[in-house]
Amino acid sequence: MSLNTRLLFALLGFPLLVYAMMAVLLVILSDTQAREAHQTRLESVGELLAPNLAAAVATGDEQRLEALSRQLLAMKGLRAVALFDAQGDRLLLLGQSNLPPLNAPDDQQLIKQQDAWRLRLPLNPPQTSVSQAGDSRVGWLDIEMDTRTLTLGRYKLIASLSLGGMLLGLLLFLVAFAISRYTTRPLEEANQALYRLSRGDYRLHLAPSNATELHHLSSYINALAEHFQQAQRDMQTQIEQATSELQESMETIEEQNIKLDLAHRSALRANAVKSEFLANMSHEIRTPLNGIIGFCRLLGRSSLDTRQREWLQHVHRACDNLLMLVNDVLDFSKLEANRLTLEETDIDIVALVDEVVGLHATEAQRKQLHLVAMVYDDVPTPLTGDPLRIHQVLNNLIGNALKFTQHGEVIVRVMLDNLEGQHVVLNLSVSDTGIGLSDAHQEALFSAFSQAEPSHSRQFGGSGLGLTICRQLIERMGGEIGVESSLGKGTTFFFTLPMLAHKAAERPPEISLANPTIRLYETHAPTRHVLEHLLERWEAQPIAFDVSEPAKLLILGLEHSDFSPEWHAHWQAVIDQTPCPTLILANGNSFDLPPLHLTHGGETLYKPFSRAQLVTTLKQLLLSTHMPNKSEQELPALPAASQPLKLLIVDDNAPNRELLKNLLEDPALHVSTVESGHQALEFARASNVDMVLMDIRMPGMDGVQTTQALRRLSSTWARCPIIAVTAHVLSNERQQWLAEGLDDVLVKPIDETQLAQLLNRFLGVTHRLTASIAEPPYPQHDINATQRTRVSHAAPATLPIIDLEIGARLAGGKEHLAREQLKRLIDSLDESEQHMRAAFGQQHLPTLLDWVHGLNGASRYCGAPELALLVETLETRLRTSGLDHVEGLLEDLYRAMARLRALRPQLVRH
Repeated sequence: MSLNTRLLFALLGFPLLVYAMMAVLLVILSDTQAREAHQTRLESVGELLAPNLAAAVATGDEQRLEALSRQLLAMKGLRAVALFDAQGDRLLLLGQSNLPPLNAPDDQQLIKQQDAWRLRLPLNPPQTSVSQAGDSRVGWLDIEMDTRTLTLGRYKLIASLSLGGMLLGLLLFLVAFAISRYTTRPLEEANQALYRLSRGDYRLHLAPSNATELHHLSSYINALAEHFQQAQRDMQTQIEQATSELQESMETIEEQNIKLDLAHRSALRANAVKSEFLANMSHEIRTPLNGIIGFCRLLGRSSLDTRQREWLQHVHRACDNLLMLVNDVLDFSKLEANRLTLEETDIDIVALVDEVVGLHATEAQRKQLHLVAMVYDDVPTPLTGDPLRIHQVLNNLIGNALKFTQHGEVIVRVMLDNLEGQHVVLNLSVSDTGIGLSDAHQEALFSAFSQAEPSHSRQFGGSGLGLTICRQLIERMGGEIGVESSLGKGTTFFFTLPMLAHKAAERPPEISLANPTIRLYETHAPTRHVLEHLLERWEAQPIAFDVSEPAKLLILGLEHSDFSPEWHAHWQAVIDQTPCPTLILANGNSFDLPPLHLTHGGETLYKPFSRAQLVTTLKQLLLSTHMPNKSEQELPALPAASQPLKLLIVDDNAPNRELLKNLLEDPALHVSTVESGHQALEFARASNVDMVLMDIRMPGMDGVQTTQALRRLSSTWARCPIIAVTAHVLSNERQQWLAEGLDDVLVKPIDETQLAQLLNRFLGVTHRLTASIAEPPYPQHDINATQRTRVSHAAPATLPIIDLEIGARLAGGKEHLAREQLKRLIDSLDESEQHMRAAFGQQHLPTLLDWVHGLNGASRYCGAPELALLVETLETRLRTSGLDHVEGLLEDLYRAMARLRALRPQLVRH
């Protein structure tokens, strides 16, 4: 608060406060005196006239009553006068009264209300004698007085005092203002001078004052101004010097900024070129890989022995692994840009881990390492997650473990960490006995393009991206990854993996062996523990090798050194002396190890072997007839024929509809077919089905639009499983379809195993197709039979034009249906070629892609391997690279179509 304000408050506040207190006291005193005077006058008048009124009431003199009442009413301030008799009846009322009547008063009573007073007096009769002293009253008097005049007078007094206070305040304000101005003016001048000094105005000069204190103040301010003026001149000199130096620095920084901007633009262009190069390169690599995978599938449909089939499976898995590795750099880019999407599908952890371990079998065998997979029994199945990304993480960790381990073992463990409702957390670890890591190396291990030692990239290979991708993938899936290691003692990578378990249950035993005794020899402790646990789980009794007890099977776990000449003879003698079949588990491969003659029958498995391989081998050696395992027994059968399941096939291609219907042919299944989305909606409005197989690319309403329309029809259709059936699907398309309402995707040609799994998954039943899942793809017949089936005249080094054996397999074993499918395909080639040529001539990619996709879907069900591979490659190229570099593939496709048309007469003759 300023000095001026404080002076004003002091000169104004105290006098006005005293005046206000005196005014309040005056108002209260005046109002009290006025009210007491009114009350006294009212009571005295009432008491004075009460005897006369009582006498008039007693005698019944109405004129006198009225006269006395009017005389009373003429008193100033009275509003009404009322007389009542002893019975409470009103005898007289003068004036206006709004108050309610009351009972007779016992004594004089004054009632004070807000704006009126009410005096009630009893009227006693005149006492003429002593005998009349006890008579009752003759009535009472009720007088009402208006007190608003008192309130009005109080308000007038308050207004007068307020006006006087205002005049007094104005007078005091003028006096106080004059005094404060005289006192504070020199201080304000000094304050203004200091303000100008603070703003940099040092040219002021204050005039001396008469007062001694103010004179000293003005002198000091003038001296301060001179000092600041001198300091300003000195600072200006320094600023000019610093400005000159800064100008030189700014010119240097500007040159550096120009160079940095040029470097930044160059880096952006290089990054764009790199991204384009990586995308084009990955697409170009995928195309031949798809061809290799296609040839592997065709080769798998030929007559192969068991070992050749295993080798082919390893080649096929290696191709898939290579395709995954090609995507590593792209995955890293997507992860950095937060554009990677995760898939959600059912996963069998045992099969997934065995598959990853099998891909690294060759490297483990080459280094003579023990590669062991342990999936604990409490891990439920199936689980929901992204199998490709889990496969990618495990593949990288196992590959690193084998890469940096020269002796010892690599163990993969999968354990249940937590289970709450439908949420499961797995703990996966990969342990090795390799070179290990120091603490300093562990801190930078998960950084991009980094390895423990600079020489590791040259010695062991690798780009340093693998662990970075693993960490980011695991974090995207909601888990955490860590490492424990000691230099020279090995390393353990572990990570948690949250997953969903909507339909998960405890894994049932894969086989029941009816309690046989199995003699086990295995020097590697972890492998021995795994074998003993699995055999006991499968109801067998494992015994030690040196126990003298008859056994039905001998299992020998042999190291690479056990196949040396001196030990080879020893183990051969053991096998010859054992009167039961022998299962050899060799830590090596068939090319490097000399064979052992199995005198009493048996089999040889090469480590690492999968659980499925071990189950199949034990079935062959111990079970003379096929005994269904527990998982098969627990599968419910199809419902009775009286209550068949209803399936709907939606496909615009008639051969595809017919083939799917024949594949699903069963007395317990009722299959309906429609050829468009509109027909599917008409069908759905009339009836319901248990499952829909939906073609994606159809004219008019496509499969996705039809699915969304079906979902909106009713709650029953909203829950109905709808499976997409397509000849070609990219990973991003699959994710998009699942998000838009489809439940799963089935890729043509239809895999009986996948179809049976879908029936079991969504309908809870098993189908007759499951009986053929475990059988070889083709019967083992002679070469002449194969040559009779194939009607192609192509050279052996190329794919056959027509292969009815493949066609029959794709048609569910029905050769006549395969011939009909081929005929329909050949008859449609002219129209397909005409439209594809027109679309390519117009450079219209969507139309060309539609016709290529249609031809791809049709050829997937026919025994036309050459055409199927070419159209698959063409569709992949169109979806990844557009119309660039497809002209050569189109010409190859046209020539293949011409060769296929030329062979149609041979199909008719057959």
